[in-house]
Amino acid sequence: QLQLVESGGGLVQPGGSLRLSCVASGVTWDSYGLGWFRQAPGKEREGVVCISSSGDTTTHVDSVKGRFIISRDNAKNSVYLQMNNLKPEDTAVYYCAAQGLGASPYVCYSSASEYYDWGQGTQVIVSS
Repeated sequence: QLQLVESGGGLVQPGGSLRLSCVASGVTWDSYGLGWFRQAPGKEREGVVCISSSGDTTTHVDSVKGRFIISRDNAKNSVYLQMNNLKPEDTAVYYCAAQGLGASPYVCYSSASEYYDWGQGTQVIVSS
């Protein structure tokens, strides 16, 4: 089981930026597709963006296209979420997650059911 640790959340004004990080230890990181999810109070967990294990494929939910960028550094066992032009509706707890092994290296999924290992989450608040 992977141990995933997120960091980088905080309070930011609308229009601002944050960069979230997620790091794992003791694994072959490049075997895993990775995703960022978020959950706002009273709402279901939502897939925000994912990246395949090859790094060739990314998938974004429509609401963050053009604003959020996912990247991975396999040498550092890390995945990042650069969030730009943040909006109040981006306020949520953000989680990183790792897909189950065996998926195509060129595919990543937006459904939480495809992910088996999760971090503890980091809070993002967008407010003036």
